[in-house]
Amino acid sequence: MGKSATHVRFAIVGDIHVNKDSAGSLRGFFAQAGEAADALLLCGDLTDYGTAEEAKILAEELAGVSVPVVAVLGNHDFESGTPEVVCEVLTHAGVRVLDGSACEIEGVGIAGAKGFCGGFGRGSLGAWGEPIIKQFVQEALNEAMKLESALAKLRTPRRIALLHYAPITGTVAGEPVEIFPFLGSSRLEEPLLRYPVDAVFHGHAHRGALEGKTINGVPVYNVARPLLLRSRPEQPPFLLFELPREPGEPHA
Repeated sequence: MGKSATHVRFAIVGDIHVNKDSAGSLRGFFAQAGEAADALLLCGDLTDYGTAEEAKILAEELAGVSVPVVAVLGNHDFESGTPEVVCEVLTHAGVRVLDGSACEIEGVGIAGAKGFCGGFGRGSLGAWGEPIIKQFVQEALNEAMKLESALAKLRTPRRIALLHYAPITGTVAGEPVEIFPFLGSSRLEEPLLRYPVDAVFHGHAHRGALEGKTINGVPVYNVARPLLLRSRPEQPPFLLFELPREPGEPHA
């Protein structure tokens, strides 16, 4: 599928989990995604252990992509305790890493944050009891505030949100119910109700569901690569999503 004069197309995927053995294995995949879209969006867990070596391999695999690349980090990118190194390597390679920040691609605003866990709805963990519980809940609140801050920066008519953790239960359905609280948080949905978007994308839930909706009807897509590979074996393991171009918006 070629570029469109009437729509802006995004190739979106998460949970790539690049490791030291990934060198040379993803270039064709990324090239295919770049050729199909106006931008490539990555929904976290870009690396397996969050090391500089893995980040450099990912940067090399992305070198052949000629369209803009936008990403958020995931929990795996924090495993080695140096997420700033992952960000630095990717930023140096031209990737826009969002963390409570926003950017614009051909008239479409993109707000990005990693997000965090904590549970959904009445099952959300409350800030009560031991200090460590309060700290855990505060992290969820901090990530929700990052998302809200990013959304508030957008001034474009068309907007999308990029996350790693899920903001709703609909797209984690299929995972064991016992681990739902570790897959996302309803607190991430709250900013999406105050600042409406056209779509939300996340990863993390490898055995979740491909699509759900927020309580105000906004589509939410789980683009974890293992889920896409298993659910749509006949298609490339990225989601192709398009939005109409605004009148007068130039086509690159």
